[in-house]
Amino acid sequence: MVNFILLLIKYYHNLIMPHFLGEFECKLDAKGRMMVPANLRKQLPEAEREGLVINRGFEKHLVVYPRKEWDLILDDLSKLNQYEKKNRDFVRYFTRGATEIVPDAAGRVLFPKTLLDYAGIGTDVVLTGNLNKIEVWAQSAYDAQLDNEPENFAKLAEEVMGNKAKSTNE
Repeated sequence: MVNFILLLIKYYHNLIMPHFLGEFECKLDAKGRMMVPANLRKQLPEAEREGLVINRGFEKHLVVYPRKEWDLILDDLSKLNQYEKKNRDFVRYFTRGATEIVPDAAGRVLFPKTLLDYAGIGTDVVLTGNLNKIEVWAQSAYDAQLDNEPENFAKLAEEVMGNKAKSTNE
């Protein structure tokens, strides 16, 4: 019975939270618009109806969330104790610059200039599916990030995910 409930929770979770795949090299036009790649558009069927939210990432990049996913994040943030300064600061910095974007009839999205400036994004952009969000990187920053891959990635995987397999098998 417990396994059935866990399976049901996992199924429900996957209905709510999409997982994005792919790495896409794109170009911004002079107005800061980008054509959403067809392969990525297929992974965003609700985007035209519900919209997307773009925000600053923790590193110098941007993050795009489906509106439903962003609302879940806001629900989590609203549960933080607002009487604690560090919580107020985190919410303020995390949501700073968050903007709703909706693809136009041509399948383009307009990125806010302030966010493009924050991430150092010019013309060349890389979009990467990263679990429940899409990261938006300046091509040069993305390449630099990949050049800094840990020397022993297997060791990092063991440290981050090592206990994960144990807990899912129980």
